[in-house]
Amino acid sequence: MSKAKQSAGILLYRRGDAGLEFFLVHPGGPFWKNKDAGAWSIPKGEFETEDALTAASREFKEETGFDCDGEFIELQPLKQRSGKMIYAFALEQDLDASAVRSNEFEIEWPPRSGKKKSFPEVDKAGWFSYAAAKEKILPGQWAFIEELLELLGVT
Repeated sequence: MSKAKQSAGILLYRRGDAGLEFFLVHPGGPFWKNKDAGAWSIPKGEFETEDALTAASREFKEETGFDCDGEFIELQPLKQRSGKMIYAFALEQDLDASAVRSNEFEIEWPPRSGKKKSFPEVDKAGWFSYAAAKEKILPGQWAFIEELLELLGVT
C-alpha cells in the first residue's frame, strides 16, 4: 500500500494599512495559464522523508527565490479531496511579490507532441486582503487563513 502524498508550505502574512494581507502564488505552466479565482496557493511542495517545516522552507525558496525565517506558527494539517495532506506554517514577514523568481519544471508541450518545454513552478505572486485571498486561494487551503486569523485573535 502506498503512502498518501504530503506537501508542506508557508503562509506568509503581513500587517498593512487595511489589515492583514496574505502572500499567495499562482502556479505556472499551461494548465493554469487562464485560471485565477480558486487557483492560487500558499508556496508549497511535496516531501517524503524530511520534517514538514524543513520541506516547507525548502519549497518556499524554490518557488519564490526568497528565504524565510522567524517565529513559525504551525497550523493544523489539511486533507485535500485527493487524499494528499498539506502541512502549513504561518510566518509574519514582508517581501516584494514582484521580485519572486521560481525554479522551473519540464513537461511535454503541446501534449503528445514529443517536445519538452520548461515552465516556472510559480508564474506570479501577490499580497491579498482577506476578501481577495478568499476568492483567489484553492478552496482546500482556505482553512489555513481562517485558523491563522483565529490564532491571531483577528475577527
